[in-house]
Amino acid sequence: MKREIKIGEKLIGDGHPTYIVGEIGINHNGDLEIAKQLIDVAKWAGVDAVKFQKRTPELCVPEDQKAKMRETPWGYISYLEYRYKVEFGRDEYQEIDRYCREKGLDWFASPWDEESVDFLEEFSPICYKIASASLTDQVLLERAKATGRPLILSTGMSTVEEIKQAVAYLGTDHLMLTHTTSAYPVEPDELNLRMIQTLKEMFPVPVGYSGHEVGLVPSAVAVALGADLVERHITLDRALWGSDQAASVEPGGLSRLVKYIRATEAALGTGEKMIYESELPSLSKLRRSNWQTPPSK
Repeated sequence: MKREIKIGEKLIGDGHPTYIVGEIGINHNGDLEIAKQLIDVAKWAGVDAVKFQKRTPELCVPEDQKAKMRETPWGYISYLEYRYKVEFGRDEYQEIDRYCREKGLDWFASPWDEESVDFLEEFSPICYKIASASLTDQVLLERAKATGRPLILSTGMSTVEEIKQAVAYLGTDHLMLTHTTSAYPVEPDELNLRMIQTLKEMFPVPVGYSGHEVGLVPSAVAVALGADLVERHITLDRALWGSDQAASVEPGGLSRLVKYIRATEAALGTGEKMIYESELPSLSKLRRSNWQTPPSK
């Protein structure tokens, strides 16, 4: 059975190029101009889509966290107030939608609550990404599933049984899974990239990789291990303020990553042994053959 899903106008899965997502997330720090600069970077680097995160802070922030104070670029404010500072509303998303269309770049988002699904539906997104933290949120899964749009389910900080339960609930017709480890950044010995192959053995759906590591090599290795999608957080500068910045990829790195992924795809080949035309000069000049004809039986 061919593992395949259509997101926007592109097919993802067996026999198709790796779908590359630049996650802007909240690395814009509530600044629309930074978001647009990151869209420009993604387009320049050659990714397929950018992704944002959408929350209704009053619903998403736990009660015991709302009043906690923290240092931010906007001063010493409560966690709830901070969450509102980095959240885009309708005007900003209308401009994001317009700008991405102008650039010819797809975009979508991870909704963290049911109201955010309803909000994003106004923009007819190509799909929804369900964050690892939401894998066990049946109410959110139900609202996202009801839209009929393709779903990308991230599996960080989840047990196999939790993943099975979520997949059984969502069904496999319009579903993709992504392997990830939910640490920012994550150490190499916790990447567990072979889990990409394990998920493919367990479920009849495309499987991708959402990376939070520092560096680029593991993301290319993920493609060699069968990842149908690669998602990386992107930033203008890893030194910027924000919890995701340190695990993000800067513009030059993003461009290199796209090249590494495409080179990895080309290098994998078909698995069928052949003599390439480029080998023929070496064959004629260097090959010495003196096998003796084996005796007939």
